[in-house]
Amino acid sequence: MKKVTRKILIILGTAIAIVLLVAILFSLYNVNFLETDLYRSIAKSFSFIFWFNIILIALFIFFENRNPSRTWAWLLVLFAVPWLGFILYILLGRNTFKRRRVKQKQKSDKERMNYFVQYQSDIFSEVDIFPSDKLLNNKLINLLLKNSEALFTVNNSVKVLTNGKEKFPEMIKDLENAKHHIHLEYFIIKNDNIGNKIKDILIKKAQEGLEVRLMYDSVGCWHLGKKYVRDLEDAGVETYAFFPVLLPILSEELNYRNHRKILVIDGSIGYVGGLNIGDEYLGKKRLGFWRDTHLKIQGEAVQGLQRIFLNDWAFVSKENISETKQYLPINKEYGSSMIQITSSGPDSDWFAIHQAYFTMINCAKKSIWITTPYFVPDDGIMMGLKTAALSGIDVRIIIPNKPDHFFVYWATQDNIEELLEAGVKVYQYHNGFVHSKLIIVDGNCASVGTANFDVRSFQINFEVNAFLYDVEVIKILEKDFNKDINHSQEIELETFRTRKWYRKFLEATARLVSPLQ
Repeated sequence: MKKVTRKILIILGTAIAIVLLVAILFSLYNVNFLETDLYRSIAKSFSFIFWFNIILIALFIFFENRNPSRTWAWLLVLFAVPWLGFILYILLGRNTFKRRRVKQKQKSDKERMNYFVQYQSDIFSEVDIFPSDKLLNNKLINLLLKNSEALFTVNNSVKVLTNGKEKFPEMIKDLENAKHHIHLEYFIIKNDNIGNKIKDILIKKAQEGLEVRLMYDSVGCWHLGKKYVRDLEDAGVETYAFFPVLLPILSEELNYRNHRKILVIDGSIGYVGGLNIGDEYLGKKRLGFWRDTHLKIQGEAVQGLQRIFLNDWAFVSKENISETKQYLPINKEYGSSMIQITSSGPDSDWFAIHQAYFTMINCAKKSIWITTPYFVPDDGIMMGLKTAALSGIDVRIIIPNKPDHFFVYWATQDNIEELLEAGVKVYQYHNGFVHSKLIIVDGNCASVGTANFDVRSFQINFEVNAFLYDVEVIKILEKDFNKDINHSQEIELETFRTRKWYRKFLEATARLVSPLQ
């Protein structure tokens, strides 16, 4: 019944738009038509259909399982400016995706992991991995096991990559040395120099007989071009678009994008982090130097990335690849880094990464260091950060000094004054554009991945993060964080309060519409 009603809503909405367009065009050519009885009759019928749709949408919004602030924001916009609210909801507001399209994926993903998760849960319920002075680590391990089936791994080596000039040569070298398979899952791939270098290697490896699979986000790769994909497929590369859309702006799936950036080579080398594939991430575009954080992982944790890829691949391709030793090999000794690979998204029972960040912030004893390009958190995260700072914990946040997305930039700015008043230190990065997604707590645990500090990453998009418990790796991340501080300007509360009126207006506008997701 809900599905039928939803289809009726979409059809009626489309009909209204078509009728409106025809009426406007006709009236432009025949002004006298506006004064006829026929026009008045059409206008009356059109008004009835429109308000009928408004009421239906309001009921959908009210009964959906939404955050209350978002529910009221949508209702306010819908009735205050009904035409604009109607269009925005048709384009961005529908929230039927999780119930309708991901239920089966959720079930099959769980079936793959239940045995391993239960085994580790039984062990960790009886034994603490870390001493009592690192209680947060134990809590985080158990949380991620239960809310996202993230297995705890100990046999790993980690290399921290801080920009495209570090990542791409390393990545290309590993791709060229692949022996059995290459699995890529990316939000954005550009049809440029770097993008074509990667394409050429994939083609070469497929022609050599390797299994090469590429999964790309349909909206993120909107400008990639059919020829790019066709060249890969002609060479034997298997490709799938994640939720393909005809026109991104007209699709409800605009809200539910695969923001993950995963590369797995031969089941033993994995890459995860904030860097997409393209020349822009070498600092060749308008934003200048592109500062990011990406990890190259070798060892058991790669199996976590592999399982996420295989689950997503099974979902888009309907091909259930068996988890054989070729894909999940028994690794040799790589190192002693402790890692959990965590995924989160509309296919999750819980907002796993959101819960992990919340736990890290609220269990911190000494320090919370965050780098994020987009900082539009919910009330719980904001309260946690302010409370931590007020209680004497060293809370620092690095954000960009320039926007790559206009709206999100101003929404980020809106939160600054409130944080500064609580004693949080906020820095704006001036050496280009900072795109890292990083949180370090007490120097004992950290997270690097694709998730930003905003509602879209916490609740809407498909994300993946690595949670790290290796103090030596965390020291490298802390060193990089301090370098970024040296390239940043601390925002002073009194100075920030004197900002221009138009900035306050943009911030207030961004604040009002930020819940509309």
